[in-house]
Amino acid sequence: MKRIIKDDNGKDVEVDLKKFMEHIDQFHKTGTSIHDEDGRYFTVNDDFRNKLKKMEDK
Repeated sequence: MKRIIKDDNGKDVEVDLKKFMEHIDQFHKTGTSIHDEDGRYFTVNDDFRNKLKKMEDK
């Protein structure tokens, strides 16, 4: 399922939510880190993970 999320600069990025969340769970499961998605950056923290989870539940 494709979803639009905003990167750290507020720009829209289309991602395959399932694959994106699998990567986040594998490599960014806890704490705060930066994820690079094709040159777009996302600060991954608990707020970001919760936002993704809410998107998945819809």
